[in-house]
Amino acid sequence: MYLAIFIFFLNIPFGYWRENTKKFSLHWFLAVHIPVPIIVAIRLILGIKLTVPLFLFFVLSYFSGQFLGSIIRKKRRETSC
Repeated sequence: MYLAIFIFFLNIPFGYWRENTKKFSLHWFLAVHIPVPIIVAIRLILGIKLTVPLFLFFVLSYFSGQFLGSIIRKKRRETSC
């Protein structure tokens, strides 16, 4: 459970960054993929076995953090204009 919360919060700044990049550019690719090895390393260090329900929960946490980060970026852009 704590790892899912960590995954969510880890991805907020990456989603924020991704929102300001051209889709499928190098920066977009990095914003999407840099968190993955961090998450895998932490999971392995903690010895968490990956089951299908847990994997789905982690994926949901990952994309929720990315989505919230992009929403924050959009809102800040709207208020600054």
